[in-house]
Parts: sequence; C-alpha cells; structure tokens
Amino acid sequence: MKKRSIPQAPTYDEERTLFDQGYSLVAGMDEVGRGPLAGPVVAGLAILPSDPKGEWVGLIRDSKQLTALQREEAAAALQTQASALEVGICSPHEVDTLGIVGATQLAMRRALHSAALLPQYLLLDAFPLPNVDIPQKAIVKGDAKCLSIAAASIVAKVARDRLMCLEDEAHPGYGFARHKGYGTREHMRNLRLLGPCPIHRRSFAPVKHMVGGAGS
Repeated sequence: MKKRSIPQAPTYDEERTLFDQGYSLVAGMDEVGRGPLAGPVVAGLAILPSDPKGEWVGLIRDSKQLTALQREEAAAALQTQASALEVGICSPHEVDTLGIVGATQLAMRRALHSAALLPQYLLLDAFPLPNVDIPQKAIVKGDAKCLSIAAASIVAKVARDRLMCLEDEAHPGYGFARHKGYGTREHMRNLRLLGPCPIHRRSFAPVKHMVGGAGS
C-alpha cells in the first residue's frame, strides 16, 4: 500500500530574506472564494512576528490542507501571535459587476487598506496585485510554501466560512453552512429546487442561465 505523503510545512525563508534586505513589515496575502456559485470572495492579510516561535507555528499550513477545526485552532493562535491580521470582502454583486479577477483584487486592496500596519512588502499567492504602490512578489503555490501566505489563507478561509454559516441562516434550504456556496451535488439539487437567492452569483453558470444572463 502506497504511503500518503505529508505536505511539507511552509517556511519563513522568503520573509527572512526580505528582513535581511531592510524590510521590517512583510505581509502575506491570499484569497478564498473564487470558484463558488454563491457568497463573497474574501482576501486575507497576515503580518507575522520577525522571528515566529512556538507550537502555534506548526499549526500554520495552506488552509486547504487543514480541517475546519484545525483552521479555527490556527486562526485563534494567529489572533494572539500575529502582528496584524485583516480581511477584505467583495460581495456577490461586486463579483458579477467586476468579474472574479477584479473582485478578488478589490478584496485584497480592501484588506490592505484596512490593516492596522501598512506593509512594506507583499508576498502573494500566485498572482501580483496591480495598482498598489508596495513592492511585492507573487509565488506559485505560495500558500503551501510561505508561512505568511499560509497564515493569510487561514484568515480568509475562516472568515468566509463564518460568513457562509450566517448566510445559511438568512437563506435556509441551500445548505450554505455545509458546502459554503461551492457547486456540490447538494447545492446543485437545492438550487434547481429553490432557484437562485440574493447571494448567488448571477454571472456564474448555471445560475446565469436560471436568471436570464449576468446582471439580471
């Protein structure tokens, strides 16, 4: 039987290299919610201590590698250990209006502009953030490789999951608390039964075919 490989822990190498170059406030940024049929896209920002130590560091992984309980535990640790944490949110309507790329970038800028500390350098997962006058580096699979980006991914994922649980109460019957707006079999069944609700993205198939096109 083939052994399941254990994902390598993200490192602090990128951050330490930047500290050596004179930067003192380095932020990791990531987003969650590009693919769902419903709900917002949420960006997370995390600035970690210059020399993170302790058991909490071992909790930080790419949010996709963690269970919901592990993410909550990691998020609680980050609340006490991080130098700064922030989220930025773009609504489903903004996703429909701006497109998912534009909405994602706006959510990231909102997180950045809301942060208690202004970063001197940004480390981002996969894609750069345009129209921001801060030095930055986009790292492919950065949420799995870079500790600050992994922390940001947890912040964003936990925030969005909590929002979708609230939406489940506001719009019962769709199962948002379970599938978080992704196109699962349960979601698709309930969507066909109930039709789109206010938080469904009108520009995403199959929702757009149910409402007569994007922006309806």
